Amino acid sequence: MPAFLSMSLRPRGAAPFVLSLTLAAALLAGCSRNDAPPEDVRPVRALTLATGTVGTSAEFSGDVRPRYESRLGFRVGGKISARKVDVGTVVKRGQVLMQLDPQDLRLGQAQAQANLRAAQTNYDLARADLKRYQDLRSQNFVAQAVLDQKLAAAHSAQATVEAARAALREQANQTGYASLESDTDGVVTGIDAEVGQVVQAGTPVVRVARTDEKEVVIGVPEDQVDELRHVSTVKVRLWADPNRSIDGKIREVSPVADPATRTYTVKVSIPARDDIRLGMTAVVRLAQAGGGGSAIKVPLSALYQNKGATSVWLIENGAVRLVPVQVGGVDGNDVLLAGGVKPGQTIVTAGVNLLKPGQKVKVLAADVARRGDAEAEATGVRGTPVGQAAPAGQAAAGAAK
Repeated sequence: MPAFLSMSLRPRGAAPFVLSLTLAAALLAGCSRNDAPPEDVRPVRALTLATGTVGTSAEFSGDVRPRYESRLGFRVGGKISARKVDVGTVVKRGQVLMQLDPQDLRLGQAQAQANLRAAQTNYDLARADLKRYQDLRSQNFVAQAVLDQKLAAAHSAQATVEAARAALREQANQTGYASLESDTDGVVTGIDAEVGQVVQAGTPVVRVARTDEKEVVIGVPEDQVDELRHVSTVKVRLWADPNRSIDGKIREVSPVADPATRTYTVKVSIPARDDIRLGMTAVVRLAQAGGGGSAIKVPLSALYQNKGATSVWLIENGAVRLVPVQVGGVDGNDVLLAGGVKPGQTIVTAGVNLLKPGQKVKVLAADVARRGDAEAEATGVRGTPVGQAAPAGQAAAGAAK
């Protein structure tokens, strides 16, 4: 090829172009090299396990009910003409609750009075006849048999008068039954009939509950019914006032399970207090002191649900390891562990939802933990440990996040 042609085919500025490519490749290579990320150390709260003597306990939800509740009805049938109370009305003994139309009852009473007057007239006539025949008999003008007949007629007329008088009293009572009165001091809890409705005698129309004696009704599973006879302490807490406990006493245990819930109804009597209202939600704690033996207790927030199994995070050499455990029961707000761990080991009690196997952790000091709880509560962070119910565990989880 001619020299002048080969020189013309050479790209102009080739050396600068190659240098630019070399610099770009060097820059890309430098960007592709990442520094190793810092090791993630998660702050947690921890607890060193120890064995202690505990008692067995269980909690059941229920509601406050009256010990005595009456379903009141009229003792006679008729049409309701007036209703004097509403649900929630506080009533006194003898107060009128409802009234029937008394017209028919008054007519019956008037008829009974007329029958009494007729019977009294017949009796007066029979006595007069008897007196006349007694005079005739004394003069031997009539036989003794005739006098005996007049005596029997007088006695019959007297019995008729007594029957008519009793019928009048009964009819007067029937008229009085047109007004339904409360038989005790209490509060109206239900209305089962309204004005204009015709009811039969004995049909419940108003429910009145006594407020002097209250109780909490709970349902106990069949596998725990036998343990009720060993219960030493019964504490009741109201949802409206969870910080105060009320001493209770088991009053009644149903011998038959409820067909719907398959639980046995237990009634716990509580002291009479004005701030305890009917229908309030309550939690009854049944405890047996010293009956649980020795066990390891951990907070509820320490449990972690992993693929259907209950586990805890065990701290070893600054890292965590997931260990399955067996739950043996509850003791207040703590959980009893029946297996999987042993005394002396350290487990995570808060922040369990933010860990992974082998992760490095740092145990929070008391002041750091408290600050973390406050921050978690302020930011509204929530965890989801097993049996989510412990605000302290939620706050610690938020602190560890």
